[in-house]
Amino acid sequence: MDPDLWLTALTAAAALWGAAAGALLPRPAYRFAVDEDSPWQTTCPAGHPLTGPAHGWLGRARCPAPGPATTPPATTLPAPTSPAPCTYGPSTRAVALLTAVVCASLALATGVRPELGVWLLLTPVGVLLVLVDLKVQRLPDPLTLPFAALALLLLGGAAVTPEHAGEWRTAALGALTLGGAYFLLFLIRPLALGFGDVKLAVGLGAVLGWYGWGALYVGTFAGAVVGSVWTVVQAVRGRAARRQLVALGPFMIGGAYAGLLLEAYAA
Repeated sequence: MDPDLWLTALTAAAALWGAAAGALLPRPAYRFAVDEDSPWQTTCPAGHPLTGPAHGWLGRARCPAPGPATTPPATTLPAPTSPAPCTYGPSTRAVALLTAVVCASLALATGVRPELGVWLLLTPVGVLLVLVDLKVQRLPDPLTLPFAALALLLLGGAAVTPEHAGEWRTAALGALTLGGAYFLLFLIRPLALGFGDVKLAVGLGAVLGWYGWGALYVGTFAGAVVGSVWTVVQAVRGRAARRQLVALGPFMIGGAYAGLLLEAYAA
């Protein structure tokens, strides 16, 4: 099969995977978007219990409207209309499109290499972390810790398969280095970032470290620059209160995504 056609088919498959996975993210994004020490959401905003697979964690982010009355009323009044379905969480179409674009671009940059499977599996978790952090400025442990563990475990599997373009050793060292750097920053200025950012840094360090120290530097630097510029702009516009926590997760993940694209393409 022609290499270009194979890459096109791979990119299309990655986009379909991203769209399908992204369509399932609004419900967990809504459930995880709670303040610290609060239980996860168990009902929709209208009070309907969240049911479905995985104890209600999977499924569409909408509650079906009650069906119309089975027996029409005896009066001449018009039959009551069913209330509209209750929707919640971020837009399903927007999240599915975003996840599809990220997966497709990673497929284009990485090509037919085993680490692409790792990027595609981690992308929905990364998008979910962005959604939750933007909503409540929080990165939950049930997302950050599995993200780091999966990154190291899956990259370990990719390292023993042919045609891979990275090293598991630098991925592990990258996790320790970036996680340690963020932990040091947390000790110095605990008001500047949360401990969830430290845990996220471990997973991102593994992902970036796979392609070497240059990727780790580029991805970290890109996220820090964009985050700093955004914070300054918000402060100038009067939208950032003093000592207000800023959601750093989206900038960290966005910088890692940019660094990963560049280094995967270069590799």
